Amino acid sequence: MIQIIGLGKAFKNETQITFRDTTFETGRSYMLLGASGCGKSTLLNMIAGVPSPTTGSILIDEKDMTAVSQKEKDRFRIEKIGYIFQDFKLIDDMTTADNIGILKLEGIDISGMDELLEVLGISEKKNAKIRHLSGGQKQRVAIARALVKKPDIILADEPTGNLNFAIGEKVIQELVKVSKGKTLIAVTHDDRLSKYFDEVIDMNEMTSSTQDTLSGKEGC
Repeated sequence: MIQIIGLGKAFKNETQITFRDTTFETGRSYMLLGASGCGKSTLLNMIAGVPSPTTGSILIDEKDMTAVSQKEKDRFRIEKIGYIFQDFKLIDDMTTADNIGILKLEGIDISGMDELLEVLGISEKKNAKIRHLSGGQKQRVAIARALVKKPDIILADEPTGNLNFAIGEKVIQELVKVSKGKTLIAVTHDDRLSKYFDEVIDMNEMTSSTQDTLSGKEGC
């Protein structure tokens, strides 16, 4: 379980985003819906331990992760969090297997790789170089890399942002399926995908910022 309490993040341009107290239950999937600039990615990054919030706390299984050292945050992220990036962060000249195999350098057991690739429908691309894969296939590799460590928490930042809707919808279906029993938090601007999640959180209602207040705007 992840609890967001009194959370706020200040930026160099003097904007501060404040987040409503929220609880993400273990075993449920959440979509954070909202336009760019709402604080969706900022929230995911703070849950992952980079960067630290300016105010408030993030409790994971009742442990205040904002109070521990950066070294402990990094170790928790490596062992317990699977992060799926919008831009994939894959190495083009390496194969699918090698991109996932890099995790072994962090002491991660990747023995479940073949099963994950099969579930995600890309087992035949195991030995293909990333540069030869389609956008949808690259996204599935990124998902497999995040999930092979069997994380307790899965964070996905615009996981369909580089895909057309038909491919993106299938990727989301697969992501939710393989995330069963975990806490999945995915950010997106596409409300057409909301039906696949247990709960949808409107970031316009979850956040406020000092710039919005000063300019007379509300929400994002």
